[in-house]
Amino acid sequence: MSNHVSPFALGEKFSLWPGTAVVSVVSMLDSVDNLAILCARWRTTAAQQDFVPHMTTQLDSDSIAEYLLDHPHFFEEHAELLGRIRLTSPLMGRAISLQERQMEILREKIKVQEIHVADMLRHAQENEDISNKFQAWTRALLLARNDSDLPQTLISQLQTIFDVPQVTLRLWNIHGRHEGQWFNMPASDTTRTFADGLSKPFCGANNDIDAAGWLEDAAAIKSLALLPLRVGAAPQAFGLLVLGSADASRFTDDMGTDFLSRIAETASAALSCLQH
Repeated sequence: MSNHVSPFALGEKFSLWPGTAVVSVVSMLDSVDNLAILCARWRTTAAQQDFVPHMTTQLDSDSIAEYLLDHPHFFEEHAELLGRIRLTSPLMGRAISLQERQMEILREKIKVQEIHVADMLRHAQENEDISNKFQAWTRALLLARNDSDLPQTLISQLQTIFDVPQVTLRLWNIHGRHEGQWFNMPASDTTRTFADGLSKPFCGANNDIDAAGWLEDAAAIKSLALLPLRVGAAPQAFGLLVLGSADASRFTDDMGTDFLSRIAETASAALSCLQH
């Protein structure tokens, strides 16, 4: 007896493509082997059709980026892609490889860091210069021969060492032996009240400020720094130190005043010996 089994005896029908019309197995499939081949093809075709929707789903750049972040070893497993991916270089104006673009980004980062380091070195040099000038100015105050010389030494050395065009000061409530000196010339009540209210140096434009009139060439002054003179944390000031410049950008209302505060403190300590 023959081992071949007629497909008609099986009474089976197969769909070669899922979703298409059902096609009866014909007489050419007259063996179990041929039937197995047909079944295998059917399973393969069904699996492919089930996979098609996943392959044809549109992916946006965010999804791709998320996938690559979730699979950090992707380019290790597909290293050949690194040499095939081409990117547009904003610097060279042509398509370059991913490695070349990475090198460009790295060079840009290094350049930014070099600029930051250069700025830090510049600021460090500026701070060192200021420190040296401050030391020289303080030394000049210590070398003053008598009390009456202190005010003139103080302002002349500020002009010379710190290159301030015009400097002057006024003191009040000082010892009687210094009355009539240039630094003890009268200051208005408004100016004294203004000095008392300063908790830190004032910097800004010369908008007809009364103290600006103490300077030698007051009409030329565009910007000012006004430093209150007081002993320690005393609420009342005993004087006002005035720095003026024809450069409107020399003293501005948004500049830092830490260094000017140190000058005010040192000047106050030096001049306090002139008080009652």
